[in-house]
Amino acid sequence: MAITARAGVLAAIGAVVVALAAPSWTGVVAVAAVVLLLIVVDLLLAGGVRGLVFTRDGDTSTRLGEPAEVRLTITNPGRRRVRGQVRDAWPPSAGVVRDRAPVLVPPGERRTVAVELRPTRRGERQAFRVTVRSAGPLGIAARQGSHRVPWVVRVLPPFHSRRHLPARLTRLQQLDGRQAALVRGAGTEFDSLREYVIGDDVRSIDWRATARARDVMVRTWRPERDRHVLLVLDTGRTSAGRVGDEPRLDAMLEAALLLATLASRAGDRVDLLAYDRQVRTSVRGTSVPALVNALALLEPSLVETDARGLVGEVLRRTPHRSLVVLLTGLDVAPLEEGLLPVLPSLTARHRLLVASVADPRVAEMARGRGSAEAVYEAAAAERTLAERRHVEALLRRKGVEVVDAEPDALPPALADRYLALKAAGRL
Repeated sequence: MAITARAGVLAAIGAVVVALAAPSWTGVVAVAAVVLLLIVVDLLLAGGVRGLVFTRDGDTSTRLGEPAEVRLTITNPGRRRVRGQVRDAWPPSAGVVRDRAPVLVPPGERRTVAVELRPTRRGERQAFRVTVRSAGPLGIAARQGSHRVPWVVRVLPPFHSRRHLPARLTRLQQLDGRQAALVRGAGTEFDSLREYVIGDDVRSIDWRATARARDVMVRTWRPERDRHVLLVLDTGRTSAGRVGDEPRLDAMLEAALLLATLASRAGDRVDLLAYDRQVRTSVRGTSVPALVNALALLEPSLVETDARGLVGEVLRRTPHRSLVVLLTGLDVAPLEEGLLPVLPSLTARHRLLVASVADPRVAEMARGRGSAEAVYEAAAAERTLAERRHVEALLRRKGVEVVDAEPDALPPALADRYLALKAAGRL
């Protein structure tokens, strides 16, 4: 039961009138009794809330930053109308625009209330409970009850980096020979013969075909297809650090999604593995939408990544030579103590590409000179940058490709490096 503000106002007005007319406790008690009687009558005439039937429908998924709509249908099987207010409770990260709405459901009918969500975090957002307050005809008392009406909205990664996809697909078409561009490399596949034109690589001349023809003939090549690309996401402690307004892991997801989409369009088979001290997510050779769906639930773990276990898991899953793209940090201590000692066993079998998210704030601090505090910050930033360059040099000397870029620049930079490796036939 709920007592509305109107009941309090009536009681106060009645008490004032009695006090002015006949200042005695008997009058005050009489007014209180009348108000209590009105409350009881109003409560008895209010529509019941326990027997209401609730159903939901609407969106079950949305991208981060985009709206979703979930509709709540209320059916009244009782004999009195339900007039009042309904509150649909969701967690704060669901971003409910308006969680309360007036409702009027006559007996035997149903009404639908739409709830708009604008989630602020990835993952699954679950409805908490629905609370209905049904007021009586006088509006001074109300019945109130809560119901569990489950619903889950999965918030997918925003995939802002897809804006870089058209330009990379154009380059991919050029590599495939669908436009007037030739590719030559040790790992490319022979495509066809054509006449020599000025600017062609003389190493592409096919002398046997030239001897049979009247013109000089050259071979055209196309990149190999159906290669295996394994995306490995390091979900350990370093991925939880915030770069700007979001965790480093979110920037890694953007880069992984762009590369996965591009590699799939190129005809390569793409798998994904998320690991810290255990496998967090594993996707094998499925479509990009399935990959996006799996990445929606991925969260960083506040533990140090087990590099030996990660390398062992990669070797167990990929017995044949593949391109392994490891998205991790370039922090000195974790790499020197963790990854570098076990790196030879990985690079001996696969081509390794390490991609890392650089913090633009560090570069900004390195340029500071306005005060003593800014100079100290600049010195610390320069030391951090020097350590990253040192780690990058160590990896390159071991035959590892390295891409280190700020969050917005990492996805296109990683995609460009993949295209360069494909063009050179090094996958």
